[in-house]
Amino acid sequence: MPTTSAASPQAHRRHMIAVVVLAPVLVALALWAFAWPASRTAPRDLPLGVAGPATAVTQVERQLSAHEGAFEIHRYADEAAAREAIENRTVYGAVVVTAQGPELLTASAASPVVAQLLQQAATGESGAQVRTVDVVPAAANDPRGGAFGASVLPLALAGVAAGAVVTLLGVRGLRAVGTLVAAAALVGVVAAAVAHSWLGVLTGDWWAEAASLALTTLAASSAVAGLAALLGTAGIGLGGLTVILLGNPFSGASSAPQLLPDPVGTIGQWLPPGAGASLLRSVSFFDGAAALGPALTLTWWATLGLGAVLLGNALKRRTEDGNTEPAPAAAEREPALSI
Repeated sequence: MPTTSAASPQAHRRHMIAVVVLAPVLVALALWAFAWPASRTAPRDLPLGVAGPATAVTQVERQLSAHEGAFEIHRYADEAAAREAIENRTVYGAVVVTAQGPELLTASAASPVVAQLLQQAATGESGAQVRTVDVVPAAANDPRGGAFGASVLPLALAGVAAGAVVTLLGVRGLRAVGTLVAAAALVGVVAAAVAHSWLGVLTGDWWAEAASLALTTLAASSAVAGLAALLGTAGIGLGGLTVILLGNPFSGASSAPQLLPDPVGTIGQWLPPGAGASLLRSVSFFDGAAALGPALTLTWWATLGLGAVLLGNALKRRTEDGNTEPAPAAAEREPALSI
């Protein structure tokens, strides 16, 4: 008893020190993840098209090149080709040189922030107001993209919550896989009903949007449940930090991946929130253009996560079976006495 009573205050002190140290570390990490990318927003190799007569296009390219590292220039023969590139999500916009003067093509559906940035850049270069055409406009109910950007965090939270609940309730194996898939499908339907049918911030095919939202949720929930199946409850924290603390601010959903500092924008597209936002943009506003990459990324996360759930269950069952082998019978342990 004295040993236990003496150890208990020491354990409490260690726990208190851990909390005191961990809290500011988490705050610093959260501020770095959320505030640092936002404070360093600027175009970095932003894909931009230029179209028109060769001489005029060369001059425009020279002017844009003055912004060192800001734009990745793509040259097109005419306005029609530039529009097609925007609709295919190859570029965010294009400067078209016409007989009446320069014309700016944008796609606010791809990023309202980028569309505004291109307008400011075009106006600054010419010194006069440039005619702007929004080739793929954002939803009328969400012209600034605020609602779209805000949709990333709820999906991440739903995914983390589903993975954590499955783990804490002890659901394992194929039952856990079925539960995660069913929960993600329901989240996708509900989210599409809210964002598309009620708020009107999504304008594409309803079922394609629901599937995209469900796949994003499944990728996040599978990652959390898979890590927890392999690492224990610590996996919930690791998965939550990855999906929410890194995935959400690195997603570029409220701006664009090319506006975030390197390599934040690239990392964000490898994580479920960023890939999910890109996939949702493609199916909602661009008829599925450039949807394959993010769809494969989310499928990769979901497949690995669900595979980890099954693997963790198999390893746990093997351990349990090894610990519950029957003891040898008494007759086998001791020879019977002979008379």
